[in-house]
This record gives sequence, C-alpha cells and structure tokens, in this order.
Amino acid sequence: MTETAYSLVHTIPSVETYRHLRTAAGLSGKTVEAASRGLPNSLFAVQVLCAGEPVGMGRVIGDGGAFYQVVDIAVLPEHQGRGLGKMIMAAISDFIAREVPESAYVSLIADGEAYRLYQQFGFALTAPASQGMALKKTAG
Repeated sequence: MTETAYSLVHTIPSVETYRHLRTAAGLSGKTVEAASRGLPNSLFAVQVLCAGEPVGMGRVIGDGGAFYQVVDIAVLPEHQGRGLGKMIMAAISDFIAREVPESAYVSLIADGEAYRLYQQFGFALTAPASQGMALKKTAG
C-alpha cells in the first residue's frame, strides 16, 4: 500500500477550486459572485494539495482586530479520515496564536460532529450561554 503525500500551502483558493471543494465536501454552494467578492478578503487561507491538486482548504475571515471567524474547512470525501482536517486546523491555530491580538473573539460554526475536531484546538461550545444564529440570503 502506498502512502499518499499531502502538502499544505498558504494560499487563497481560486473561485473554481473554492466552489468545488465546498460542494464536494458537503458544504453549501456559493455563487461565483459571492466567492469572487469574499475570497480576496481572507485574512488567512490554506489548501491541502495531493499530487498538486487541491483536496482540502480552510480560511479565517474577520476585521483583523476584534473579531475573527474560522470558515470553509473542507476536505474532499475520498481524502477524509487521513488527518487533513487536523492539518488545516493546525495551520489556522498557528495563525491565531501568532496574529490574533489579545481580547479578540474567534468563532466558528461546527456542523454535525465537526465540533470534536475544533475542540482539539481550544474551541469550546458556547451553548447554553449563547446560541449561534444565521441569516442566509437566498435567491428570489
């Protein structure tokens, strides 16, 4: 059995890569317009490559001072279960430790059982003290 070689690169994904990784990993789709507007505003982004092809990603967005949000943690299904989510979160955790000022609030929304991964990097459930809320703009 051959070990698959993965590498981590600190770069924002292209619009096409971003949209593909999100939907293929089971996250909600984003329009070309939304991705084109949002991606350049990333504070930090990483991609995991396998044979030069992106198979995972993660980003940090926010105002660069008081508030940050971890978003877009996505790994293609055929590459899941190999520690790539941990690799992505380790890079994000290093960014947070290095660049985020004291008193800043770093948040994320964990889908399903993903909270277990994020807990390994110091994130804690906020309920019942606070509840996550969202407003999703849809076409129409």
